[in-house]
Amino acid sequence: SQWEQIRDLLPGREGHVGGTAADNRLFVEAVLYRYRAGIPGRDLPTRVGDWKNVHRRLRRWCESGVIERIFRHLAADHDNAYMMIDSTIVRAHQHSAGARKKGGADQAIGRSRGGLTTKIHAIVDAAGKAVALSLTPGQRADITEAEPLLDEVDPKAFIADKAYDADPLIDKLEDREITPVIPSKRNRRNPRKTSFLLYKNRNIIERFFARLKHFRGIATRYDKLKSTFLAAVQL
Repeated sequence: SQWEQIRDLLPGREGHVGGTAADNRLFVEAVLYRYRAGIPGRDLPTRVGDWKNVHRRLRRWCESGVIERIFRHLAADHDNAYMMIDSTIVRAHQHSAGARKKGGADQAIGRSRGGLTTKIHAIVDAAGKAVALSLTPGQRADITEAEPLLDEVDPKAFIADKAYDADPLIDKLEDREITPVIPSKRNRRNPRKTSFLLYKNRNIIERFFARLKHFRGIATRYDKLKSTFLAAVQL
């Protein structure tokens, strides 16, 4: 059923411009297997094809935006009742470091207390479906990605923890007539009223991150390039 949702969005399908691929599904399975198991690309089973071709094709799909289009197509079917934002830290393996910075490109790897890390930022809907994703270096503050990700969604209420309690974000939510469900920090002079009945649903995004990290290649980052790792998270 998952394959049926994406098969008509892939290049190389029958009737698509260019050559017809005989193994689109096998390729997607190979990519998912690699990230689920957290193995190096060269350790892929031979039954899924040559590992070099799998890697080359994955990079081609990353650069052409194929996987991002799949993600946005599936994310468009979301629940607007309320959404929530949070982030999670993943350790960057030594193999992920050292990518050439072409034109000063940021590869979303930074240093925090845990060493080399990447931070995954996500907005999910009431059903626990990711509708917006981004990556930053691990030391970057959570709130820095709140406004850019918020531009991609339009919920009736927006749930977040105290790390997102900042006047610019609150003002933006109120300007867009989105109800902020964000507890006030202790040092706020005039604490806002918060619907803690709705705030309790924030466990949905925590469970989303827990499911995401069942993929060992996501729980630990092995990819050098930001675009490859982001595509893996989206897929």
